[in-house]
Amino acid sequence: MPTSDPIRKPFRKAAGALAALWLAATPVLAVPAPAMAGLLDGTLFGGGDAALGAQEHPKILAQFGGEVKNPRLTAYVGQLGRRLAATTDLANEPWTFTVLDSDVVNAFALPGGYVYITRGLLALAQDEAEVAGVLAHEIGHVTAHHSAQRMTRETIAGLVAAGVGAVFGSDALAQIAGLGGTALVASYSREQELEADRLGVATLERAGYDPFAMATFLETLRRDGQYEGLRAGGSGSGSEGFDFLASHPATEERVRVAADLARSLPPGGARPRDPYLAAVDGMIYGDSPENGYVRGRSFAHPQLGIAFTVPQGYALLNGADQVVAKGPNGVAMAFDGGSAAGQTDPAAFLTGVWGKGAALSNLERVTIDGMPAATATTRGEANGGSADVRLAAIRMPDGRIYRFTFLAPAGTLARYDADFKSAAMSFHRLTAQEAGRYQPRRVQLVTVRPGDTVEGFVRRMPQETYAEELFRIINNIPPGNPLEPGRRVKLIVGG
Repeated sequence: MPTSDPIRKPFRKAAGALAALWLAATPVLAVPAPAMAGLLDGTLFGGGDAALGAQEHPKILAQFGGEVKNPRLTAYVGQLGRRLAATTDLANEPWTFTVLDSDVVNAFALPGGYVYITRGLLALAQDEAEVAGVLAHEIGHVTAHHSAQRMTRETIAGLVAAGVGAVFGSDALAQIAGLGGTALVASYSREQELEADRLGVATLERAGYDPFAMATFLETLRRDGQYEGLRAGGSGSGSEGFDFLASHPATEERVRVAADLARSLPPGGARPRDPYLAAVDGMIYGDSPENGYVRGRSFAHPQLGIAFTVPQGYALLNGADQVVAKGPNGVAMAFDGGSAAGQTDPAAFLTGVWGKGAALSNLERVTIDGMPAATATTRGEANGGSADVRLAAIRMPDGRIYRFTFLAPAGTLARYDADFKSAAMSFHRLTAQEAGRYQPRRVQLVTVRPGDTVEGFVRRMPQETYAEELFRIINNIPPGNPLEPGRRVKLIVGG
């Protein structure tokens, strides 16, 4: 969560937990025929893929923490992307390649040549050819107009979410309901993914890269999914926790198909490693200082001087506009903050600004870490579907308001309310000493010397959960494989 969030900015991060809850609680509403027609012919966006992409580009930057503040990294990816795009039928079109300041492992594209890759994904690659494979895949989605088709469907979903908000009669609840929209169309079809893989492999070959790089990186993504499953306390299947690879599932089928496509091409192709390593050396890994830090079940933002902790069994995700927590059985939480809109009383803010128009009940004034706060409950209704909601607002001494939105399936608030109140009451101001303990983690390159071991490198990453698994994944060192003296490997240090 950045330092400049206004309180009225929509909750836009499409976190799976909130999306799943609201999709279950809100049936699909009808989109008016004129609006549907406008969406299908493109007139609502001024016409054309370029206009559609240009309209959505600022929203993507806001959702994912903006572009990384790393000129070397952005220049590297931009140059690489333009080299690949120059081999396609849209070589003369304007392309925009953006590295997002997000630790989420993902890449995606918008119509009009807007291609995005996160620093979280870049940390997993082994060489330039693998990064090129990711970009080539997304370029394939653009050249095949998959992203335009998907955007049109997502905009329809957005209108559905707006209809849900109208039923709720509350801006705040409409914002939360809007999180469910993109989950309606979160994935490309299997056919679109395989077509983008085919186009991407061909692009790699034309640009002079090893076409097998796409298959090797897909396999890395599969292993990373298992690692994330372990971190979330699951079986290692990758099905636990927040899954942002749902739009690009790294299935065994895709690995096999990509490898078969590469075998059908002439052998050879470059796998340059040094340019990639130079670009990612020193890159932030995990949360950025501007968005604060998730450490286990706690969130801390040293620049804002605040922190809170969620109960056992809840998993935190730090977004650009808010922090989201996924709990058991569809329970979820969102946290954000900003201007108090002229209100000095949290209860008045809750009833007259944030929750204005909602049927609030159980309004209670409380004190949290010596600061005035207020909380109330309500229920969202949409054509028979419903969810229980608890709102909590806390006023800081500088006048800023921070707020928690807690969601539970209808009729279960009493079961989870103790968790909700515990999270809200844990909110506190950081001392200067506490704030100073938080530092960003970074990618550090180290050259393997004779006698170095995996265990020795892992001991230099004590802050990482399942550090050996992470070290092996980011360096493509399977169990049993010895380290090669002279090879440079990536460590995650700091924090």
